[in-house]
This record gives sequence, structure tokens and C-alpha cells, in this order.
Amino acid sequence: MKAIVDLCVVPIGVGISVSGYVAACQRILAESGLEHQMHAYGTNIEGDWDAVFAAVKKCHETVHGMGAPRITTTLKVGTRVDRDQTMTEKIKSVHEKLQGDRM
Repeated sequence: MKAIVDLCVVPIGVGISVSGYVAACQRILAESGLEHQMHAYGTNIEGDWDAVFAAVKKCHETVHGMGAPRITTTLKVGTRVDRDQTMTEKIKSVHEKLQGDRM
């Protein structure tokens, strides 16, 4: 089953800046071959359910391995069985509707 996930991994007990931990997770996602798009408060990921959640698990293992004693993660997960839909298609659909606005 294909999934589109919005992932936000927040290490706790590591100080104010978490960009190094975010970078580590971005490397994991790049190595996984999954389509992903980082945004200001997380990352959208699309791919096979098992591959996506294996990458999420690896992010947790890596962030703990970097010294984070705790992690809190927010996940939003969407699946469709009626047809395949990519993140790009979802965004394009909204942009097309916005182009029709003349405000």
C-alpha cells in the first residue's frame, strides 16, 4: 500500500537547535530513495507503507544514536486505494484551483 506521510521528529533534551538532527533524518530519506520534501516544520514523504515506516524507524534510531534521550514525533498518514496520487499531484490540484480565483 502506498502512503503519503507528514513527519516531524523532535529530539528532546538536546538544546535549542535541532537542525543537525533534521539533517541526519534528511540523509536517511535521501538514501532510502523515497520521494520527500522538507518544509519548515517537517517533511512530506511518499512511498510504499513499509519503506516509509522503515525510514521513520531509522530516523528514530539515528537521532537516539546522536544522543537524544527522548524523541516526540508527529505523523499524519494518508492512503488511497482508488488510485495512485503523488504529493506533486495534490499540490498541483490546489494551484490549478487558485489560478481560477480573480480576487
